Amino acid sequence: MIGLIVTGHGNFASGLTSSLKLIAGEPKNYVAVDFLESYSVDDLERELTKALDELKDCEGVLVLSDLGGGSPFKTAVMVGLVTPRGNVEVVAGTTLPMLIEVNMGRQFVEELGMLTEMAMNTGKDQVVRYEFKPVQQEEPTDGI
Repeated sequence: MIGLIVTGHGNFASGLTSSLKLIAGEPKNYVAVDFLESYSVDDLERELTKALDELKDCEGVLVLSDLGGGSPFKTAVMVGLVTPRGNVEVVAGTTLPMLIEVNMGRQFVEELGMLTEMAMNTGKDQVVRYEFKPVQQEEPTDGI
């Protein structure tokens, strides 16, 4: 199974994890890494390294972060991709629908690249806007 790490500013990771558990149950091969206000980037690097070490037996690891260019994203890239670890991908812009889809998809998707594409497509597809369209009342014709 592909491992999954969620990280982000504040309690982003643990908050999404709480919602994921409520909707889909306890995830396997999964680690949430918060970037708390009291953390330095070195603390975050240590926690992400521990998370990757915990998932070292997985067929690959997908890291989902909140903001592209933020410390959790940049640190995940550095720890997961710059340091030779193997099969790691990092994606920013994580949403709850993306996380749920990816978590469930890991049961049947064995290729990390395919799971990463699934995450990105779901993220794009799930951004929707509600538009109110009033219902047109039709005038009765002849009553028959």
